[in-house]
Parts: sequence; C-alpha cells; structure tokens
Amino acid sequence: MKQSRHFNLASAVVLGMHDALVSLTGLIAGLTFADMERGTIVMTAIIASVTAGLSMSASNYLAEKSNQNKYALRAGAITGTAYIATSIILVSPYLVGYRPYLALIFTLILVVVIIFGCNLVICRRQNKKFWRHAIEMLVICGAVSIISFCIGEIAKHTLGIDV
Repeated sequence: MKQSRHFNLASAVVLGMHDALVSLTGLIAGLTFADMERGTIVMTAIIASVTAGLSMSASNYLAEKSNQNKYALRAGAITGTAYIATSIILVSPYLVGYRPYLALIFTLILVVVIIFGCNLVICRRQNKKFWRHAIEMLVICGAVSIISFCIGEIAKHTLGIDV
C-alpha cells in the first residue's frame, strides 16, 4: 500500500499549524503596525482564522482525496482543527487585554514556543534531530513573515494607502 493512503497525523497537524503561524502572525503584525485598535485586531483575526481554518481543512481533504487516501476526511479535519487551535493561541495575548504592541511581542514568543514544542514531539516520535528541524521551521516561518511584511509595505507605498 502506498504511503499516501495512510493517515499521517503529524503531516496534517504541521500543515494547519504552520500555515496559521505564518499567515495569522503576518496578519496580526500588519494590523498592529497599522495602529489598529485591539478590538479590530481581535475581530479580524477571529474572522480570518475561522475562514482560513475551514479553507485549509477543505484543501487538505481535497488533496488527500485526489491521492485516493481513505483518511482524507480525517486529514482535512485535523488540519483545520490545528489551524484554528493555533490561531486561538496566537490571538490570546490580544484577548487578555494587552496593548497591541505588547500583545504582538507575546504572540511572537508563542510562535517560537509552538514551533519548538511541535518539533520536540515530532522529532522524538520519529527519532529525528530536533534542532535541525526546529530551526528549519523557524527560519521558514520567519522568512515568509518578513517577505509578507515587505510586500505589505511596498503595496502601502505604491498604492498610497495609509490606514
């Protein structure tokens, strides 16, 4: 039997979690740097989290289904759940009531904790080198976030939009 026909919990979790870490952290940071109010940041993050979590769930389901994976529905559900659960953690500093810039610092700390925690579990279960995988995920997450921020800044200056 092909490996794609098996349910891979780690893969489904990492897909949802990592996408939330990159996209939602970028959104939260962008809104914070745009000097949005805490309530606006929370509302936007919640709407984006649920929408993106459902989208990730459907996308992974369809991808696994096209590979004839009999666990496609489970993989999709786990991916969406991982996305939304990660999002809740990332938004939590804003829900507590911290000022936006302080909340962003706590969110970034949570990103690092989530990345290291997830990699610790995966590497122990798969007998892989922890630091290599953790640093790789951290660099990828950071690079995508920085690129996204730069694109936002370029768009802001090119389009002349200042919020």
